[in-house]
Amino acid sequence: MKIIPAIDLMNGEVVRLFKGDPNQKTVYSKNPVEIAKKWEDSGADMLHLVDLDATIGLGENYETIREISKNISIPVQVAGGLRDITKIASTLDFAERVVIGTLAMQLKQSEQEQILLEMISQFGKQRLVVSIDHVNGEIVTHGWQKNTGVKLLNATNEFTNDGFSEFLTTNVSKDGTLEGPDIMSLKQICQINGTNIIASGGISKLEDVEEIKKCNPYGVILGKALYEGLISIEEAKTI
Repeated sequence: MKIIPAIDLMNGEVVRLFKGDPNQKTVYSKNPVEIAKKWEDSGADMLHLVDLDATIGLGENYETIREISKNISIPVQVAGGLRDITKIASTLDFAERVVIGTLAMQLKQSEQEQILLEMISQFGKQRLVVSIDHVNGEIVTHGWQKNTGVKLLNATNEFTNDGFSEFLTTNVSKDGTLEGPDIMSLKQICQINGTNIIASGGISKLEDVEEIKKCNPYGVILGKALYEGLISIEEAKTI
């Protein structure tokens, strides 16, 4: 199981949000490159870089993300506002993987699966991570602001049938709360054949990481608990 610290960016600063609410943010650093190097030195397997401004349409942190990738040697996975193929292609020039959620769901719901298949052919399924973020088991998009009404299990199965294998899941109601992860939903989707699931949201202690690992996911994202010093990358890697 890969240990993947998150670096969430707003206005060039490293922040964490509470339940995805941009009005409830905590700033942890004004130097994202320094934070990235810190997590790399601590043994992170990959970094999850999130452009929150791009996600909610308030601007972007694209150059900051590219600068981070240039200054570290471990892979980066980029998320946030990647809603057209040109932007995805330019991001994959320096990133190992990109996360698509809103775009993937929009194409799915408008019955344009052919574009999704073309993306897999162009970029490779290992480099395209579908975010299946949810509230009460229903997929949300547009920076977690829009409920699609699509069930988590149904969406995961459908994207898997399309040829996707890499997924990122967050129970939004858990994110940034330190209330513990949504093990029940994680267990269900990890059992779907052909999926590599990254778990995110709610982690507050080492025991949470242990519970997640029992579901056999591809990786786990560490966010607020890491920044608050409640857990360390070194500890997580011993599990």
